[in-house]
Amino acid sequence: MTDISVETPAGPIDAVLELPDAPGPGVVIVHDAFGLTADTRNISRRFADKGYVALAPDLYTRGGIRKCVTGVFRALLGQGGVAVDDLLAARDFLAEHPDVTGKVGIVGFCMGGGFALLLSPKGFGASAPFYGITPRHVEEALEGACPIVASYGKNDPSLIGAGKKIEKVLSAKGIAHDVKTYPGASHSFANALPSGPAGAFARITGMGWRGEQAEDAFGRVFEFFGEHLRH
Repeated sequence: MTDISVETPAGPIDAVLELPDAPGPGVVIVHDAFGLTADTRNISRRFADKGYVALAPDLYTRGGIRKCVTGVFRALLGQGGVAVDDLLAARDFLAEHPDVTGKVGIVGFCMGGGFALLLSPKGFGASAPFYGITPRHVEEALEGACPIVASYGKNDPSLIGAGKKIEKVLSAKGIAHDVKTYPGASHSFANALPSGPAGAFARITGMGWRGEQAEDAFGRVFEFFGEHLRH
């Protein structure tokens, strides 16, 4: 694991870079609302172990979670802004990296999943949103999207019916996709929530890691990415 700096239009941001044993496709890992936590770092390593050059940018570099979270969500909901530019810069960093062969994908969780959906038409080879917020005007937002493998929890009160909606749009547009909604899973089912009051509250409400569903979802992502990023 290497902590690096990535140049963006608004100045450098911090990031974690994980390299595989041999050159391979690139993947931008977009963290959830909790930020660049140990969980995001572990997910980055997981992708590197599968042969991907994994880059996880810290979208809260310019002031930490308290100062930056509102602005990052504003960029997500407004479909443009500094956070979007940061992620596109991360894409370009990987595209130019000497160890990256083939295409660059994007995977995100919660807030990051929303960005993975939103940016799917923006020069990525495949996108994997985990319980991502559905973009406004979704039919327009996903025009020209890359192949998408999406995962949702059926017990997620914040995204009721989101999987069916996304699948309907992707099918209508003829975009290659694999969308699955998991019974028994809620929001953040593929994330290890951080310690502290925020993480504790999330767990009380039923959020957090669900091993069987999470492992199935990651398996689908690796199979889908293998098809669309390596070949």
